[in-house]
Amino acid sequence: MGRSAFRGMVSCVLAVLFPFSLFAADSNAAMLYTSGHAWVNGAHVPRPSSAIFSGDLLQTHSDSVANINQPGSTVRVLSDSLVQFEGNSVTIDHGGVTVSTSKEMATVAGEVKVVPASSAWTEFNVTDLDGTVRIAARKGDVTVSDGKGTVTLAQGQETTRDESSDNSSDKSKRKNRKREGGATPGASGGILNSPIAIGAAGAAALGITTWVLIKDDDPASPAKP
Repeated sequence: MGRSAFRGMVSCVLAVLFPFSLFAADSNAAMLYTSGHAWVNGAHVPRPSSAIFSGDLLQTHSDSVANINQPGSTVRVLSDSLVQFEGNSVTIDHGGVTVSTSKEMATVAGEVKVVPASSAWTEFNVTDLDGTVRIAARKGDVTVSDGKGTVTLAQGQETTRDESSDNSSDKSKRKNRKREGGATPGASGGILNSPIAIGAAGAAALGITTWVLIKDDDPASPAKP
């Protein structure tokens, strides 16, 4: 392969690789702000602000709260809660959240799903305690779906739903479990969204670029007789 052709290939790789990696990270990440003790995937959050990625499990203490901020949406995680951040939604295992969004960010608790009825700015509360899900539409309407169907909850209205259509005691046992010293580690998100994958991709691209530059700086060796 000629040197000019190889340079062109490297340029294409760099042009495609870096934007894709950055997009993969940005589209599934948000900023986490904590007040008091909080854990992400079982590890204590040492600073009041850090990044949180899709698939991360967030737990707050009984005397703490946390905010997940991303463009167009803010999720306030109430005290003594355990939730999983999913990029464009949050799943409540226990506790509650207050969602403010213009991106139709959804909240899931068991079989219950709450979604803004429109892309207009919407604010709503969802709590899941002992298998009972409470929903309150604070600003704008929301749709509430469960195993029995879908209804629209108008602004200012509140309602409750069973977390599961299965009324067995298993759901209460599952929802009442508490983590001592932090949450159980959750999913880490897609491999392309992880900082390790992004760093590896960047290192590979840098290595290729460096090799090309070194080859350019080496004069051609004279042919041996």
